[in-house]
Amino acid sequence: MNDPYSVLGVTPSASDAEVKKAYRELVRKYHPDNYNNNPLADLAQEKMKEINEAYDTITKSRAGGSTSGGYSPGSSRSSSTGGSPEFARVRSSINAGNIDLAEQLLDKMSNRNAEWHFLMGSVFYRKGWLDDARTNFQAAVNMDPTNGEYQQALAYMNQGGAGYNPFGYNTTANGGCSACDICTAFICADLCCNCC
Repeated sequence: MNDPYSVLGVTPSASDAEVKKAYRELVRKYHPDNYNNNPLADLAQEKMKEINEAYDTITKSRAGGSTSGGYSPGSSRSSSTGGSPEFARVRSSINAGNIDLAEQLLDKMSNRNAEWHFLMGSVFYRKGWLDDARTNFQAAVNMDPTNGEYQQALAYMNQGGAGYNPFGYNTTANGGCSACDICTAFICADLCCNCC
């Protein structure tokens, strides 16, 4: 793999927020859904794989998961990039908000390793199934305890899951609301107008 920072178009001194912003912009630009029925679809898919690997390499090295910062397809540390196009496709689906497709892809896989559990936990989290998400994140950490991404997901879940969204997408910041917000609104409506 090329230098992960150059793949994302940032310098090694870039902040985590700058790295994440560059990653998101590239995902939006090269996502395979943007290239349906396009002769560039295969190139876009390869570019997405490279972008995901670069982002994973940078986040792992910054979390202490890799001292070299390099990508090595044969190592056990590559499990979250997986070197696997299937896992890359699941990540892309989750990033694009296509949770049903991500779940279908995961259900078809027989390799239920740490990366599988992390991604399934991410799917469950996005569906609002927090107990199932926590269980899968815990399984991922148990299988690969040195992976910073898995540890971070589990830590957020153990703090109640507030504000956590796998891959950095915060749905409440983008206009969504939580189940608590909905319940609070109903309680306020009932108190104000005795309608329930």
